Amino acid sequence: MKRRALASAVAAAVIVAGPAFAQSAKISDGVVKFGVLTDMSGTYSDLAGPGTVAATQMAIDDFIAKEKPDFKIEMISADHQNKADISANKAREWIDTQKVDALVDLVTTSTALAVMKVANEKNRVTLVSGAGSTPITNEQCNDTTAHWTYDTYSLPVGTAKAVVAQGGKTWYFITADYAFGHSLEKNTSDVVKKSGGKVLGSVRHPFPGSDFSSFLLSAQASGAQVIGLANAGNDTINSIKQAKEFGITPKQTLAGLLMFISDVHSLGLDATQGMYLTTGFYWDYNDETRAWSKRFFDKMKRMPTMVQAGNYSSVYHYLKAVKAAGTDEAKAVMTKMREMPVNDFFAKNGKLRIDGRMVHDMYLAQVKKPSESKYPWDYYHIRQVIPADQAFIPLSESTCPLVKK
Repeated sequence: MKRRALASAVAAAVIVAGPAFAQSAKISDGVVKFGVLTDMSGTYSDLAGPGTVAATQMAIDDFIAKEKPDFKIEMISADHQNKADISANKAREWIDTQKVDALVDLVTTSTALAVMKVANEKNRVTLVSGAGSTPITNEQCNDTTAHWTYDTYSLPVGTAKAVVAQGGKTWYFITADYAFGHSLEKNTSDVVKKSGGKVLGSVRHPFPGSDFSSFLLSAQASGAQVIGLANAGNDTINSIKQAKEFGITPKQTLAGLLMFISDVHSLGLDATQGMYLTTGFYWDYNDETRAWSKRFFDKMKRMPTMVQAGNYSSVYHYLKAVKAAGTDEAKAVMTKMREMPVNDFFAKNGKLRIDGRMVHDMYLAQVKKPSESKYPWDYYHIRQVIPADQAFIPLSESTCPLVKK
């Protein structure tokens, strides 16, 4: 195998190759190469980060073992630091000098939107698992991007509806001040209003944040029954901790609009019991999810988030499409990805649409009381399965220019 330069000082490079088969004429350079861009040390590192890199590795290993491809597979990774400029520059460098075929994860909407543009210009595929804003498959969609795990439309379909139905009629939002937070606040506000609730106001905090005191006091002064947290990762964790310190809860209810099992684990069941959340994956849902998650646990010593599980699913599906298409040319691979249903532990009868949205069932979960948890990471009651056709924006309402109406 010919020598390749390391990605950069910030890149953790891992190379996995299949058996030394003759190079396929239709696979560029005889190699399919992934570039994992994620948050390795910041706000979103627990929900994505090293776990996303591990999940990508698992998908590569499993594909080689099962499918025995006649092409090699490689992976490199880097910390994008949740910055769009770093992400775009790294993507461009990887494509030009490392011959990367697919950019993976991209937790944080700003990084996803920046990399999508670069990858599309250079005819490469982007597999978005970590970012959530609806513009990814709406007004900023393109024909080489797949948005896999969740989005800010699917989250309130479960959580906001459930909270309003439980009597939480008036809402006030504490929102991360960037594209993801704005999108989540807007989508949730729409669901609250349609469900018969009322939005009293909102306040935006810097991303990432640490001191939420002034924002929480504004929410407290609003008198809203529900404080909607339109943020994620450590921002959500710190908001919940500080709300308890200030005595805001349980007088007012917190709605974590994007919460992960890693957040619940960090906070503990005492602090999170009874909270509703919407997720695209739960490790303990059935035998298939348990089997894969226990393999992940053996590597990472923690159960996977939906982002990490979704990342595995997207990478494996991409590799299946490359094999079926006989090429790693981006548009040919995307065509195959759309033709083939997604049937794995993450999704059953999932479908990649023309707008790039992979539609699949979502789940409304409620965090268990400590007394209800019977073993480690036994955190959720699954209260409702939200069917794929209800969980995501209908194509009839899409603003993606690829959608013909």
